[in-house]
Amino acid sequence: MVKKKPRNSNAPIDFTSADFESYLDYSKHRSCWRHMVAHLHAQKKRMTKHEIEEIKKISEFTTPCFASLSLQSHVYSSLAKESLLHSYGRSFNGFVARLSDEEVARIADMEGVVSVFPNTKVQLHTTRSWDFMSFPEPPMGSYEGDVIIGMLDTGIWPESVSFRDEGFGPPPAKWKGICQTENNFTCNNKIIGARFYDTDNLADPLRDTKSPRDTLGHGSHTASTAAGRAVENASYYGIASGIARGGVPNARLAVYKVCWGGGCSPADILAAFDDAIADGVDILSISLGSEMPAAYNKEPVAIGSFHAMKNGILTSCSAGNKGPYRRQISNYAPWALTVAASTIDRSFVTKVVLGNGQTILGTSLNNFHLDGTSFPLVYSGDAANITSAMSPNIAGICFPGTLSTLKTRGAVVLCNILSDSSGAFSAEAVGLIMASPFDEIAFAFPVPAVVISYDDRLKLIDYIRTTEYPTATILSTETTTDVMAPTVVSFSSRGPNPISPDILKPDVTAPGSNILAAWSPRGLSSVWVFDDRQVDYYIISGTSMSCPHVTGAAAYIKAAHPTWSPAAIKSALMTTATIMDPRKNEDAEFAYGSGHINPVKAVDPGLVFDASEADYVDFLCKQGYNTTHLRMITGDSSVCPSNEPGKAWDLNYPSFGLSLLDGEPVQASYLRTVTNVGSPNSTYHSHITMPPSFAVLVEPPVLTFSDVGEKKSFKVIITGSPIVQVPIISGAIEWTDGNHVVRTPIAVFQQ
Repeated sequence: MVKKKPRNSNAPIDFTSADFESYLDYSKHRSCWRHMVAHLHAQKKRMTKHEIEEIKKISEFTTPCFASLSLQSHVYSSLAKESLLHSYGRSFNGFVARLSDEEVARIADMEGVVSVFPNTKVQLHTTRSWDFMSFPEPPMGSYEGDVIIGMLDTGIWPESVSFRDEGFGPPPAKWKGICQTENNFTCNNKIIGARFYDTDNLADPLRDTKSPRDTLGHGSHTASTAAGRAVENASYYGIASGIARGGVPNARLAVYKVCWGGGCSPADILAAFDDAIADGVDILSISLGSEMPAAYNKEPVAIGSFHAMKNGILTSCSAGNKGPYRRQISNYAPWALTVAASTIDRSFVTKVVLGNGQTILGTSLNNFHLDGTSFPLVYSGDAANITSAMSPNIAGICFPGTLSTLKTRGAVVLCNILSDSSGAFSAEAVGLIMASPFDEIAFAFPVPAVVISYDDRLKLIDYIRTTEYPTATILSTETTTDVMAPTVVSFSSRGPNPISPDILKPDVTAPGSNILAAWSPRGLSSVWVFDDRQVDYYIISGTSMSCPHVTGAAAYIKAAHPTWSPAAIKSALMTTATIMDPRKNEDAEFAYGSGHINPVKAVDPGLVFDASEADYVDFLCKQGYNTTHLRMITGDSSVCPSNEPGKAWDLNYPSFGLSLLDGEPVQASYLRTVTNVGSPNSTYHSHITMPPSFAVLVEPPVLTFSDVGEKKSFKVIITGSPIVQVPIISGAIEWTDGNHVVRTPIAVFQQ
């Protein structure tokens, strides 16, 4: 989810950024003293201001921490009872406690403790999208009903018609979970389980409900995108009207609410992973990620998804919304599936008609009707609130209080930047025009509004300056066809992988722009936090939206092939992905990975690149992890055979990455093994696509199989002249048997 921090890090987000999906303020840090004060209040102890200040001083040396994975009982006994916040041990052992720095050091040195790290915050990152991918709705009663998707998000709104359970039988026998029913929450045969977690007291008392119920909208949106039932005539105030459905509407949902108005706690994320694995989910979906890259043994999603992989569960993750800058990608662990965001062939156009007849095209979700009536057009820089000492530059931003109501009342106001419209709204404007580079995203506002390009903003200023009585009107939004789709949206985080550059990330891309899906009626209905309208379906953008598309596709494959490993499902999605046009995506594989998912082809990939826990352990050892650090991730007695680091090239991954220093010669060798999951008797021929300055050798160039499940290995050798100041050079290897095409991208780039 695209994000902008408000000036007050403890206040709700002001929704003035380019993301606007049910968004909250995720503070990087939250002082422990609040929790101490709350604890003392709970004991009815009255405190003076002096006592509170003393607590604050003490808390500066106290950090919420994890002590995770393999623990012995004496560790628990060493903690004061009130320090222990949460423990989990259903799938891996660990606990969360408030510890001083001295206690952290003492606990970390205890026998049996493999990892202690701080509990920093994590951020959250459709009537057309599934049809755009030519993925039909499966019939009721199909094998998807045995697949359970676990959603780690902001909860779910169980009363939404997207989650009705008509026609469903009881939950699968493998299901071992529970439904927490606090505050009138109910499960059914569609939502078969629900839990909520709030170790760090992140719930906003004004917005959140202490239950699995979604009061923000994000969790309902992602869950319905992955597995929502078909709903006719769904729309946002008539915009994008049609049948809204998820990719696998017959699959079951298990909900794990880990995000609140105050953010998402890694302690809760790991607890949810722990429960979900024990509950019996088949696929996990997590549309959130850490703010900054961290080593795999310090990153909660990496640790949780590793344990899920050990138990045969694939974790589908959002790539993050820090694009278009490179090396900003989230959720980069090779055992997880990382999803970028791209457009679909539907866009929303809102027109501005000027008094001289000229029409300017913009984007928004404008359901308001001005009936073609023209109003005075005012540039905000010309309407500064002089009484409050506002300059034209400040007024151009259109913050509340910066504009003179005498000049803006009843006018259409042009602002220099994208905002939540509160400034013009408070200035009694009838409409709002804003400039922004985010032209792929349509936002909803509480007033007639449109977002235009910076170039068009200059045209409007010129019109205002050269016209005695400039006027304009804003028309209602129209739905149009985007002939350029799919392209990766600008906000989608780009690779390369910040921790293991030779593991190409993201893995795939999927629809993540302007997606209509279920919403919580208690969530925001526009970008303005005080908009009190209620909606059941909302249109938002982000890799949070693309992730559940891949989750649904992965569940579809899992239903067809219940014994396939997480790596096999991931490989099927990657090697059958539709090739993206690098001329429309200059970041190439750093933007879209293997390409755009094709769920229909992915269910029959022909060959898969499989990998086990042992393969990932070997990868970590070659990445320089010693036995101690390795166990921080695995939580078991895994051992690295040596402390000699190696390359990531031999991990059986469905892509090839080669990171080089500027001017370093191109020379690399990769070993891969494929498993035949297609025809029993088949022969695959390799075909190489690479710029002529590189030589790619595949040995052997032909693979012949005589049985399903048979494995064959091959080596790939890449050589070439040194590359200098070249960001990325792309190619691919395709294996074909006349029926299947198994494609693996090659990316050579500078670090």
